[in-house]
Amino acid sequence: MAKVIVHIDLNAFFVRAEEIRNPDLENKAVAIGHLGRGGIVSTCSYEARKFGVRSGMPMNKAVKLCPHLLIVPPDYRFYITLSHEFKKYIRHITPKVESASIDELFADFTDVVKGKRNVETYFREIQAGLYKKTKLKCSIGVGPTKFLAKMASDYRKPMGLTIIRRKDIEEILYPLPIEDMFGVGKKSAPRLRHIGINTIGDLAKKLNDNDPTTLSLLGKGAEELHKWLKGYGSDEIITEYDDPKSIGNSTTLVKDTSEYEYIKQTFEILAEEVSMRAKKESMIGSTIQIMVKDTNYQAHNKSVAINPPTNNAKDIFTTAIKLYEKNYLDMTIRAVGVTLQNLINIKDVAVQMTFFDYEMHEEENKTKLIINEINRKIKGAPLKRASEIKKKC
Repeated sequence: MAKVIVHIDLNAFFVRAEEIRNPDLENKAVAIGHLGRGGIVSTCSYEARKFGVRSGMPMNKAVKLCPHLLIVPPDYRFYITLSHEFKKYIRHITPKVESASIDELFADFTDVVKGKRNVETYFREIQAGLYKKTKLKCSIGVGPTKFLAKMASDYRKPMGLTIIRRKDIEEILYPLPIEDMFGVGKKSAPRLRHIGINTIGDLAKKLNDNDPTTLSLLGKGAEELHKWLKGYGSDEIITEYDDPKSIGNSTTLVKDTSEYEYIKQTFEILAEEVSMRAKKESMIGSTIQIMVKDTNYQAHNKSVAINPPTNNAKDIFTTAIKLYEKNYLDMTIRAVGVTLQNLINIKDVAVQMTFFDYEMHEEENKTKLIINEINRKIKGAPLKRASEIKKKC
């Protein structure tokens, strides 16, 4: 029996968060980010998108496309707070939740929907309930795999609800432009169009025919994409509790990029999320790992030990961005991740001094007292311990 996998995506999340705080922004062209050199659009309202403004776009270009664009600086702490409210609401319904990024998640509703007379009505109620509790708007996609659930949530926005069963793939997905297929990168889409693959249906036919040109272009990803288009693939939900020794989060970027400021902002958001989750669990970690995924879906990992252990967002971010700068600065990437590893509970941490260290500490204190006493009684240059005298070269 097929699972019921759900993908829930918050619509224009950062913009919606600012609208909740300032209702005067509703129904206006709004972009979250900074104006000036290196400034990019983190996300934008649907009104701004009508003018061609897109996430990941340089802000200067966005303003040229939409001169009346309202630019709001990001408040990541506020966004993360709302994100946790969103995910907590869904976890009250099902514990099988996998966080995909700050504004989206996958969840397994297989057991939850058993016995429901009208599944569509049920998910509409969840959508309405989330809005009532948090004022957040979302699109919901339902399918037997993560791929189909993701494609379903992208199908109608904002506040969309789409169910894609295996039997619906040809009708719903095949007519879509190849750029709309999850898993096909920004660089791959033009190459596919160059060989006559303009729609998802075109790709499915080429893969069914084992077309050598298509297989060569897609490389290792061809087999996975073919499986997805047949309605199979991953349906496993990986919860944050599966690995008690680490807390991490990752996200796919809105475009393949090497833009430093955009990637830096993404690392900052991920570090904040990891920090808040670690604090919630009263955990600190002694290793920080980053992951970047290149345009060929290949994941690259680098990690470094830190001392003392931490769950501080600034420490996690600073370490993560240094790892990125040192190893992947010029790489064009499609996804990034941050993980806090080798966790220990704060309650179990005790700064203990060994007996030997304690004796050394006591002797140093006694020496200081003797020297201070002598210095009070003599005139001239004060006495110092040898360890306090800088060596002259």
